[in-house]
Amino acid sequence: MKSAPFYIIFCISILVQAQPPSGDEILKKIDQNQVYDQAISTATMIVHSRTGDRMIRSKAWSKGNDKAFVEYLSPPREKGKKMLKVGDDLWIYTPEPNDRIITISGHLLKQSVMGSDMSYEDLMESDELRANYDAKVLSREMYNERDCWVLELTATNSDVAYHSRKIWVDAERWLSLKEERFARSGRLLKKTEILEVFQQDGRWLPRRITFKDMLSRGGGTEYILESIDFNVDIPDYQFTKAALRK
Repeated sequence: MKSAPFYIIFCISILVQAQPPSGDEILKKIDQNQVYDQAISTATMIVHSRTGDRMIRSKAWSKGNDKAFVEYLSPPREKGKKMLKVGDDLWIYTPEPNDRIITISGHLLKQSVMGSDMSYEDLMESDELRANYDAKVLSREMYNERDCWVLELTATNSDVAYHSRKIWVDAERWLSLKEERFARSGRLLKKTEILEVFQQDGRWLPRRITFKDMLSRGGGTEYILESIDFNVDIPDYQFTKAALRK
């Protein structure tokens, strides 16, 4: 039997390569880029409120998708406050004036974190999009001079904070450069945008992100990642309630 002419094989190869990735494949690449085993990071959050700007510095320890510990470093009124997330549980420690640990659950999860445009509900969401959403590729377009896939995400369970999302994913770096988050009613609740990125240890990471609660009259919140170290070994004790008072 004669083999197919070379140009036919070549054309078939081109067509296969031209097939766009599925929504699930894109989410998998995003998850691979942004989910990591362990990390220690420092960051500054700038809250643009109606009464002025506030800068809050913090240090965070994280392990996998379900463990995170945050200690606030400044300003003085916030220094020493800590936050612990383990699975579906979240606790806040306040040293002054009562030296107490508060469990954040139920309606409290919708409250703002430090007066920012992020809620505790946002912090509780898993970093893995594939675990919570089905994705449909809508189009491919340029955004901020970057080639992006535009995806529509629909929640696969009722536990997530947002019923649907629209995201613009960098087709080379696999970062969600822009995102719109919606309620089940279709109302736009929140917008996020990555304004600056950097590369470290083979990953593309966001350096500066903006968050805007569309139900708030404030000017939004900036989150600036100052440093991150993946080559760490964090002891399990770091993710216990006892560590909150350490």
